[in-house]
Amino acid sequence: MVRHSDLGDRELRTLIRKRELTFAGNSKLRIYGKLSCSTGKRLKRENRVFFSSEKEAIFHGYRPCGHCMKEGYKRWIYLAKQ
Repeated sequence: MVRHSDLGDRELRTLIRKRELTFAGNSKLRIYGKLSCSTGKRLKRENRVFFSSEKEAIFHGYRPCGHCMKEGYKRWIYLAKQ
C-alpha cells in the first residue's frame, strides 16, 4: 500500500504506466476500486492510497467499491452477512 501524499506526480504516473499500481482506495472509508472509477478520482490526496493488486487491498482490510466493482461488492456484502 502506498499513500498518494508520499508520491510525486511524475513518480505516480510512472508506477501506474508500469502497472505497479492498479487499484486506488480511500484510507478513511477503507474502500478500494479501479483507477478509472469516477468516485475514486474525487478523493482528497491525503485520503488516497494505491495498491498493486486486489489481493493487497483486501489484505489491508479494504472492501470493494460499490460503483466500479459491483460484483466484488455484492460478494463482499454476501460474505459479511455470513
